[in-house]
Amino acid sequence: MPETQNHSPNTELQRRNMQVIYLLLAATFVVFLNETIMSVALTPLMNDLRVDSNTVQWLSTAFMLTMAVVIPITGFLLQRLSTRQVFMTAMILFSLGTLLAIVSPGFELLLIARIVQACGTAMMMPLLMTTILQLVPASSRGRTMGNISIVISVAPAIGPTIAGVILSLGSWRWMFGVVLPIALAMLAIGYRWVRNVNEPTKAPLDVVSVILSALGFSGLVYGLSQLGHSGAQNSTGALVISLSVGALALTGFVFRQLVLQRRDDALLDLRTFRNSSFTATVIMMLVAMMALFGTIILLPIYLQKVLHVENLWVGLMLLPGGLIMGLSAPIVGRLFDKYGPRPLIVPGTILVTAVLWMLSLVDANTSPYYVLVMHMLLSLGLGLTFTPLFTAGLAALEPKLYSHGSAIVGTVQQVAGAAGTALFIAVMSSQASVLVASGSTEEVATAAGIRLAFMLGAILFTANIVIGFFIKKPAEDAATSEAEEGVAAPIH
Repeated sequence: MPETQNHSPNTELQRRNMQVIYLLLAATFVVFLNETIMSVALTPLMNDLRVDSNTVQWLSTAFMLTMAVVIPITGFLLQRLSTRQVFMTAMILFSLGTLLAIVSPGFELLLIARIVQACGTAMMMPLLMTTILQLVPASSRGRTMGNISIVISVAPAIGPTIAGVILSLGSWRWMFGVVLPIALAMLAIGYRWVRNVNEPTKAPLDVVSVILSALGFSGLVYGLSQLGHSGAQNSTGALVISLSVGALALTGFVFRQLVLQRRDDALLDLRTFRNSSFTATVIMMLVAMMALFGTIILLPIYLQKVLHVENLWVGLMLLPGGLIMGLSAPIVGRLFDKYGPRPLIVPGTILVTAVLWMLSLVDANTSPYYVLVMHMLLSLGLGLTFTPLFTAGLAALEPKLYSHGSAIVGTVQQVAGAAGTALFIAVMSSQASVLVASGSTEEVATAAGIRLAFMLGAILFTANIVIGFFIKKPAEDAATSEAEEGVAAPIH
């Protein structure tokens, strides 16, 4: 009888919780749609703004790098502010940055606009992840994380497609003109419906940690970007200096967190890495995101500059892969709940590695349909990988470390994406410039540079196959499953 009496209040609470989650999912979809919208536009932007590939890629790299710096601060904001306050701040910043991008007269203001957009985007993912970990039972997280994977994969996939359509019709400014009214609509809906699911507490913000993380991440990524300026003595000096500053700053950041976490004041609590499953998933996520964003940047450049495919068709060719990743996510989530992460992650990493090796064979005469099939297979492999990694890594932590764990995962994602973008572009540019100087055509030289970049990605991803065997299903999930089986069959 008590179960019957409590059914209605519990159902109402669950309904309200899912309403919050779906609103956050929708808003996250909007801001993540914008993250990759620039990939197809890079070549037109190079022509319109008269900048080279190493410069224009900062419109994507700076976006991800800003997210990497802001995401750890979001851990502080999630403790200090309410869910509603964080949501409103994120969407206002994103909308403001989008408006700035529309009116930007040149590269400099456009870069600033992307940084402002990134500040808003950075707050959404930790907010969503932490809210889900607070509201969703452990036994259902795989399915819920599958829904998150739809946002993470389909939104970035649709971005290039929308950009391709818009660029075939008019100016690149309209890419932001399409996003702005959607963002404003989500802001209005969120103002009306988002409710608080947390209790704000007094939390300190260590400014020194923020500065060290910003110097560390930006130093490493900027250093990687300088690899593309081969032969220039000043760029070699910049590479050494920036990598050195980045390494020293990150070392200082780690030591400071180790000290601050003793009194629970760390910007990022590194005690999360005491959990071997979390550590393994973070390493795999780093490599996977480098490969994903490096590929997202290179494929449009290859299709446009080497195979001379029109912008509209470039966007459309990248769509099937994103849809495969997104549509497979709920299925992967259910399989995770049933079988755990390893049976999904190992085949996924093997498939991604094989595809990257196949992409390292492209040349100036490769069929666009070959690229289409490879991108679809790559997306399938990443789809098998991302949801289990998110779920297994974060759910393995104790609840008090959820916000720090989600902030670390988000930071690693964005740093890896920025580093992958900078590294792949740098490798491509460096190899291409050498071949052009020796007499090769631009198409042949660019194709050779892209081959080398994909080969590097394949070598990096091979390590993920080995690490995948060490990912285990969190003990909490296993215990919950056993308890449910011992008491009664779940009601569907």
